[in-house]
Amino acid sequence: MALSQGLYQKQLQKLSPQQIQLMKLLQVPTAILEERIKEEMEENPALEQAEEDHKDEYDEANDEFKDTEDEFEATDGSEDDYDNLDISEYVNEGDDEVGDYKLRDENYPEADDGKVIPHKVEVGFNELMLEQLGQLNLNEKQQPIAEQIIGNLDDDGYLRRDLSSIVDDLAFRQNIITTEEEIGELVLRIQQFDPPGICARNLQECLLLQLERKLDEGLHVEMAMKVLDKYFDEFTKKHYEKIQRGLGLNDEQLKEVIKQIIKLNPKPAGNIGDTNKGESYVIPDFFIFNNAGKLELTLNSKNAPDLRISEGYRDMLKDYERGSKKDKRQKEAVFFIKQKIDAAKWFIDAIKQRQNTLLNTMEAIMNYQHDFFVTGDETELRPMILKYIAEATNLDISTVSRVANSKFVQTEFGTYRLKFFFSESLQTESGEEVSTREVKKILSDLIEEESKKHPLSDERLTELLQEKGYNIARRTVAKYREQLNIPVARLRKEL
Repeated sequence: MALSQGLYQKQLQKLSPQQIQLMKLLQVPTAILEERIKEEMEENPALEQAEEDHKDEYDEANDEFKDTEDEFEATDGSEDDYDNLDISEYVNEGDDEVGDYKLRDENYPEADDGKVIPHKVEVGFNELMLEQLGQLNLNEKQQPIAEQIIGNLDDDGYLRRDLSSIVDDLAFRQNIITTEEEIGELVLRIQQFDPPGICARNLQECLLLQLERKLDEGLHVEMAMKVLDKYFDEFTKKHYEKIQRGLGLNDEQLKEVIKQIIKLNPKPAGNIGDTNKGESYVIPDFFIFNNAGKLELTLNSKNAPDLRISEGYRDMLKDYERGSKKDKRQKEAVFFIKQKIDAAKWFIDAIKQRQNTLLNTMEAIMNYQHDFFVTGDETELRPMILKYIAEATNLDISTVSRVANSKFVQTEFGTYRLKFFFSESLQTESGEEVSTREVKKILSDLIEEESKKHPLSDERLTELLQEKGYNIARRTVAKYREQLNIPVARLRKEL
């Protein structure tokens, strides 16, 4: 095979470190933005958070300083590079204003009656498990084995690791010789901990453990246990008729069994402590107020922290500039300081760009869905896809997606994920495009108003929607009904 050489030309799109940093920051929800900023300040001492008491002083400094747009070019740190250092742009440098948008302090959110709502203090999952472990009367050998089991529980509370692997871990790492049977006995004891379902090896066992705690609640719980024990695969695939035949259940009994099972928690540790890292409660990124018919958009102040370059670092550069003798060690120190200040500048700029991107995206969504934000009526939602907002904001679709997937807005009608406002369109008989969310709302209303003794079939629901002018197929109605977690007609029937 002959080898050949040639010149080829092709275009590549390469993101700068600053752009990558911005993309990562856009994905960070408000609940953990503060933590991300603290991490950056710990890594870079040139970055500081401005104190409220001195904010006026910083604003005056900002007015005196004019930002330079020259980017710092990386050097190899040679002596010539130090000799060419220009530090004038780093002395007395301030920050630009965030913008004309309002900020709202969410450090202490208020309830409707004006009272402060404190954030809950979370206890870690492992800490909770070890607390309960302390209530067991374990000997010196059992204690480290039980702790090893708890250490192998995942964030959802499951024990995914094989018992044989735990036996090996204990032997090699702690020189504890045990057996699978001995570990299995301790697993059974830990499975009695709260919350119910902890330390299960799989979903089936997790749900059965929860039902065991409810056996005194009646026959329906026993039937639910039989279904999960003997017909688990059929249940997950919704083969309800086979379950009915196998256990001799009527429609009413099947409904009760399903009701018992869907109340169970498939992730028993999912809402405990630091496993959710602040996501177990929602902190809105935006607030929309209706001021006499005029919508006002405000940004949560946690999204707009006052960051600045360290005064101490600037002072060190001033001292260097005033000094007459500049040896190599001083030049190296200044070069290091300059790099840290540049990194701080990039981060401050990324935070500002994040704020502007969030506000521009939310403003476009607010304008596009204006009627909903005024009325709170879901049927007023217009069909909207990422492309529409990307075009309105001149942002990339991937950027809009990052904002929509992890941000929340608080309105007078409730708090919504931005993703809620995006939906595909459906065409009516008149050719008008309507949001699929509007169709789902009407479908939900039809089922809510139906006679429970004679619930509407999917065929009848399709006819009713078509009578209202919505051009929709029966399979689409069935899909929307399932997305709304509404069972089929025979399971909605009341005897």
